[in-house]
Amino acid sequence: MPKSNTSDQVVYTNKARCRDCYRCVRVCPVKAIRMHEGQASVDAGRCIACGTCIRECPQGAKSFRDDLDLAARLIREHTSVACSVAPSFAAALPAWQQHRLPSALRRLGFRYVGETAVGAYHVAAATAEHVARQPSRNHVCTACPAVVRYIERYRPQLTPALVPVVSPMIAHARHLRTKLGDDVRVVFIGPCVAKKAEAQREEFRGLVNCVLTFQELQQWLDREGVKLSACEESDFDETPEGDSRLFPLEGGCVRTAGWSTDVLDGDVAAVSGFEEVREVLDTLKTTASPLVIEPLFCPQGCINGPAMPQTGNGFVRRHEVLDYAERHDGRVPDATPRPSLVTNFSPYRNGSPREYSEEEIRHVLEKTGKANKENQLNCGACGYPNCREKAIAVLEGLAELEMCMPYMKRLAEQRVDRIIETSPNGIVILDEHLQILSMNPAFRRYFKCTDTVCGRPISYLIDPEAFERLAAGQSPMIEGTVEHEKYGVVCHQILYPLPEERQYVGIFVNVTNTQTNERKLDELRAQTVLQARELLQQQVQMAETIATCLGENTAQGEALLDKLMLLAEERGEADNRRDSSSRDGTRWLRDTYGAK
Repeated sequence: MPKSNTSDQVVYTNKARCRDCYRCVRVCPVKAIRMHEGQASVDAGRCIACGTCIRECPQGAKSFRDDLDLAARLIREHTSVACSVAPSFAAALPAWQQHRLPSALRRLGFRYVGETAVGAYHVAAATAEHVARQPSRNHVCTACPAVVRYIERYRPQLTPALVPVVSPMIAHARHLRTKLGDDVRVVFIGPCVAKKAEAQREEFRGLVNCVLTFQELQQWLDREGVKLSACEESDFDETPEGDSRLFPLEGGCVRTAGWSTDVLDGDVAAVSGFEEVREVLDTLKTTASPLVIEPLFCPQGCINGPAMPQTGNGFVRRHEVLDYAERHDGRVPDATPRPSLVTNFSPYRNGSPREYSEEEIRHVLEKTGKANKENQLNCGACGYPNCREKAIAVLEGLAELEMCMPYMKRLAEQRVDRIIETSPNGIVILDEHLQILSMNPAFRRYFKCTDTVCGRPISYLIDPEAFERLAAGQSPMIEGTVEHEKYGVVCHQILYPLPEERQYVGIFVNVTNTQTNERKLDELRAQTVLQARELLQQQVQMAETIATCLGENTAQGEALLDKLMLLAEERGEADNRRDSSSRDGTRWLRDTYGAK
């Protein structure tokens, strides 16, 4: 959860956990959730910090601001820090821990530990006095800050009916400062998230220095290693008066103020939960007699606050509070003078909301196919009570068109239909009797038919044998390649059942070209092999011919060479004879005439 800072925003969204379920939109009483690209965020300008979305979010994506470090820093930096514990603590802890809580808080460093019920008693008394002074008017008790914030922002015309008395938390803080001095620091602990926002109101700033929830308190105890089982039993430093410990319950303020708690009393109404609060506020417009209303925003009161540990159900927690109040006598007066509890409430001014024309609203409705009244289902799945309110939220930037479930369902169906219609594969759907229910354009093209064959058995077009085996349960799916000679196509067929719909689906992939290409390729392969064999034979024959020719040429060359060699030898002998005759003649001449 976000750490404490100077921002007034109290409730946040953890986007990593947000799962696009719109639950927070549905439960938010003031529609303070802004949707953007499927992510929910809290609009601080509209939020009343009631914490309903925190309690109701199934993913835990909503959380409140973490002020634990601020509380720890107050303990470290100040010597006088007081703790104000909401009376609903009795519902948050089992009985054996209730008397150990004061000791545990002192171990955390608190110098004074008191019950907020002390301030609740003063609030009830001041409220009773105000009502007694103006008995002819309607009055709305102001102990619940979420109700006050709701009326100021969304029911401004009812602001004059708010009793001008502070809440028990503020009353107890003023009491503590009166008793302990202005330098005391006050930390409130309770189950309420709206208290964090209340402490930041301009007129209350500085009275309550930090607001913690019971969840934050448990985290603090765990971090500091403080175990309630190891703490001794002890009492709070003060005891509240009257029945003020019943303030967390419906009728607690009424009981403490001394009014009638009879559920059939027509002058006083104690209600809880937003729907009951809204309805009782609506009655103020038409009621003939003055009415005193004690409203608590959380169902069954503060015992079901957004930061209350979910131990047991609401009735069990209610019993724990009643039992604790009964076991502790709360009729001990405090000598400390009652501080001033008067305050003023005024309508929240954030500019007038924009009014949208009927044409603008109709334009948004048309985008989701809801221009006609009969198409406006008003199902509430988007989180808004009706289609018109959702259209206005779209114009305000709070909602998105995609939040409409029927619209998205229709889009999904259209996309599926579009995929089937544009699929290059033939698709046919049969009923349990193997009669044609529907088919796509590719199927009609493959099997040369029109929609007029719908209602006829599939055997009218193709051999039904495969579908019959499927219907007989012989196989969960049938797949294979079949040649439909009648239509000149070869299809790879995938057939499967839809058991819940008692239907059968056939998908036909046209592999005719593939089969033709394969046959042509086979023929080409065969021709290639034949030509290769013929070429090989020709090469062998050529080699043999060449070898024969080479042999004959070689023999002729050898004979010619032999002749040449013989001729060469004969000529050599003749030359030798001539040389010999020439030498003999030369010798005779030399001998006869003498050498010169």
